Amino acid sequence: MSARRKLLGLLGGLAVSGLLRPAAALTADRPAPAGWLDGEQSDRFRAWLSFIVADQLQRGPSPRWFHRDCAGLARFAVAETLRSHDARWRRANGLAGRRLPPELDLAPVQRSLLNGWTTLDGERQNFVTAQALIQKNSRLLGRESAMAKPGDLLFFDQGDDQHLMIWMGSWIAYHTGQPPPAAPPAAPAGGAGQGRASPSTPQDNGLRAVTPAQLLQWKDTRWRPRDDNPNFAGFFRLAFLSR
Repeated sequence: MSARRKLLGLLGGLAVSGLLRPAAALTADRPAPAGWLDGEQSDRFRAWLSFIVADQLQRGPSPRWFHRDCAGLARFAVAETLRSHDARWRRANGLAGRRLPPELDLAPVQRSLLNGWTTLDGERQNFVTAQALIQKNSRLLGRESAMAKPGDLLFFDQGDDQHLMIWMGSWIAYHTGQPPPAAPPAAPAGGAGQGRASPSTPQDNGLRAVTPAQLLQWKDTRWRPRDDNPNFAGFFRLAFLSR
């Protein structure tokens, strides 16, 4: 059995067993479990995460973003969203004076429980793979985009590799997972532009933005978020969001 079929079979089994439950909004008689974000916090979380992801595409990757790949984009955006966005953070990120979303106002217990990710082995770490983000830190929504909200994840299984994209509502963000190409050689000593990359060959930072319509018609059918695509596992929601 291929690795892809094994993983999709595991995801299906988890959904049936209830470990990957369809996401549903919590009601007044179903309070959020300890550490979860309540409804208003979840909405604010989405606003912040959308802002941070869009900022990476508009201004380029933050120097604080390490492990630049598809899962790394999600981990970085979540970590920055959960930070306290005080004056020091705003200055450090060049956002002083910018209009920003309202703060999440996390309780101490929430900050504690949201510190880190659950690995495939059940440990808590700052680094997890795309597979662990889905299997251990998210819950299944289904394969219909109508169920997704900004900040939800699209998960693709390509055999030995898995890939994440971030649903932004009217568009989709992702990182290709490829390192930037090496800069071209510097000009000879004394030449113009010595020690600098040629402006005609800007580096590719790996970030991409596409519309749902574009992705649905993608030439490589493995990346189409369609129900008839066996490589598309579906839309997923981070487990700590209550809606």
